[in-house]
Amino acid sequence: MARRILWASLVLAPVAFAARYVFHLGATPLFLLSAAALVPLAWLIGEATEHAAEHTGPGIGGFLNASFGNAPELIIALLAIADGLPGVVRGTITGSVVSNLLLVLGAAMIAGGRGSVDARSLRWQLSGVAVAVALLLITSVPGWHGSADRHSLVVASIPVAIVMLALYLWITVKNLRIHRDAARAEPDVHAWSFRASLAILSGATLATAFVSEILVHSLQAFGEAVGLDEFFIAVVIVAIVGNAAEHGGAIVIAKRGNTQLATEIAITSSMQVALFVAPLAALASFALPHQLSLAFRPVEIATMALASGLAWLVTKDGKSKRWEGFLLVGAYLAVVVAYYLS
Repeated sequence: MARRILWASLVLAPVAFAARYVFHLGATPLFLLSAAALVPLAWLIGEATEHAAEHTGPGIGGFLNASFGNAPELIIALLAIADGLPGVVRGTITGSVVSNLLLVLGAAMIAGGRGSVDARSLRWQLSGVAVAVALLLITSVPGWHGSADRHSLVVASIPVAIVMLALYLWITVKNLRIHRDAARAEPDVHAWSFRASLAILSGATLATAFVSEILVHSLQAFGEAVGLDEFFIAVVIVAIVGNAAEHGGAIVIAKRGNTQLATEIAITSSMQVALFVAPLAALASFALPHQLSLAFRPVEIATMALASGLAWLVTKDGKSKRWEGFLLVGAYLAVVVAYYLS
């Protein structure tokens, strides 16, 4: 019954599109409608990823999910930069890294209960997040005094972004090699074909991008209506909704007992945002009317470092435990309070 409801709910995506461009619905109901439309799309991306992982193994499956799931996030970032909202972009990046490492990983552990995780694969990716946070200090510390968007910091972000992209490429290649044996595993007889899985992933990602764009353009009015500031909306609401694909997919997959794939999705997505989406958005911004500096607030740097440290602590033994999931989710709630007060 639940699967039938989710399949039927996919109609919300074209409904959201029509609501904005045909019926010109108000910002607040449009925000709620587009957020609801992302839920079944997230489920479909998770479903297609799980079928694709039958052919590739959990490591590459997690990489596919992160890649398709983060494509809309990059689109959201570029749209916000073009609109002159670099602070929103940085907040979304921070919120994405932190929510994947604390909220998504924690929820996946709670849903999946006791299970196994690939500690070696996750160790490399979490190390990448930690190094990314260290590199961001180069541009962030000067930004704590004066404007974070001044030209000198934009220029200083270029070499930092290039190093981050190179590190992302190195870790990704190394991580995929770790999983090459798993990629040879025989798929389940009921699994979709690899080609069909990729086609559905592509279609769901494209739909997610359109729905995300609608949501972003209704966020500011929604924030004013509910009395939340721009930073909190970006770091919590946009980050969670923009990553709905990974969030929903990882939890659904963990619920089915595949904790290894679920944890790969959460941590691969976080690493990809930190080392790929953030620097690529900064470099791509030079083709836009406004540019993005990689100068993050102290609370953003601190919470990203905290999240990577906690994620390493709960995965280093190669086991998933439900109580560790509750610990991560509790830490995320504390971080949200810190964002609200900052």
